[in-house]
Amino acid sequence: MLGLKRGTVQVVPHQTVWNNCAQDVKKQLSEILGATALDIQHVGSTAILGIYAKPILDIAVGVASLKDISPYIVQLEHHGIVFRGQDVREQMLFVMGDFENNTRTHHIHVVKWNSPAWNDYLDFRDYLNAFPEKAKLYDRCKQKLASQFPNNRDRYTQGKRELIDVLLREARIWRIKANTQRCSSYSSVL
Repeated sequence: MLGLKRGTVQVVPHQTVWNNCAQDVKKQLSEILGATALDIQHVGSTAILGIYAKPILDIAVGVASLKDISPYIVQLEHHGIVFRGQDVREQMLFVMGDFENNTRTHHIHVVKWNSPAWNDYLDFRDYLNAFPEKAKLYDRCKQKLASQFPNNRDRYTQGKRELIDVLLREARIWRIKANTQRCSSYSSVL
C-alpha cells in the first residue's frame, strides 16, 4: 500500500516495497536535479525497519541553497512532483500522488545539505534503525495516536512531537559519540 488521503491518518506494517519505491523516486529526482541535489535520502517512518508508518514516503533532498531549486519547479511539476510551499522554516515541500483523489504518496523535503534539518532527518532514521527498542517506543506512540485521530493529521502530528524531540536529542548525542569514536580510532592508526 502506498498513498493516503490528505489529512487522514492510517499506519500500516512496514513494507519492503517502500524502499524500492523510494529508490525509484530518488533516481528520478537525481535525473531531474543533477548536481543541484548534493544528496537524496529516504527518511521518515517508512525508512525505519519493523515499525508501522503512514504509507507516504518521505524523501529528503540536500542542496547547497534552497534558491537552487527554483529553476526546477516547473520541470518537477511536469513529472508529477508538485511544490506545496515552505510549510516548515528552511524547507521546501513537494508532494506526489493522485491529486484528483486528494491522495498523497510522497513528501519530498528540500533542505540545505548538512544543516540541522538535514542531519535531524538522517540521525532520527539511523538512530531508530540502530536501536529497535527506541523504534518500538515510537511505533507504539504512532499506533495509539493513529487510532485516536484517524481524521486529524494535525493532532496526530502534535501528539508525536514530544517523543520525537526526546528521540532526536538522543539521536544527536548518539551521532556525536559515534563520530568521536570514529575519529579516535583513525588517530590511533596514525
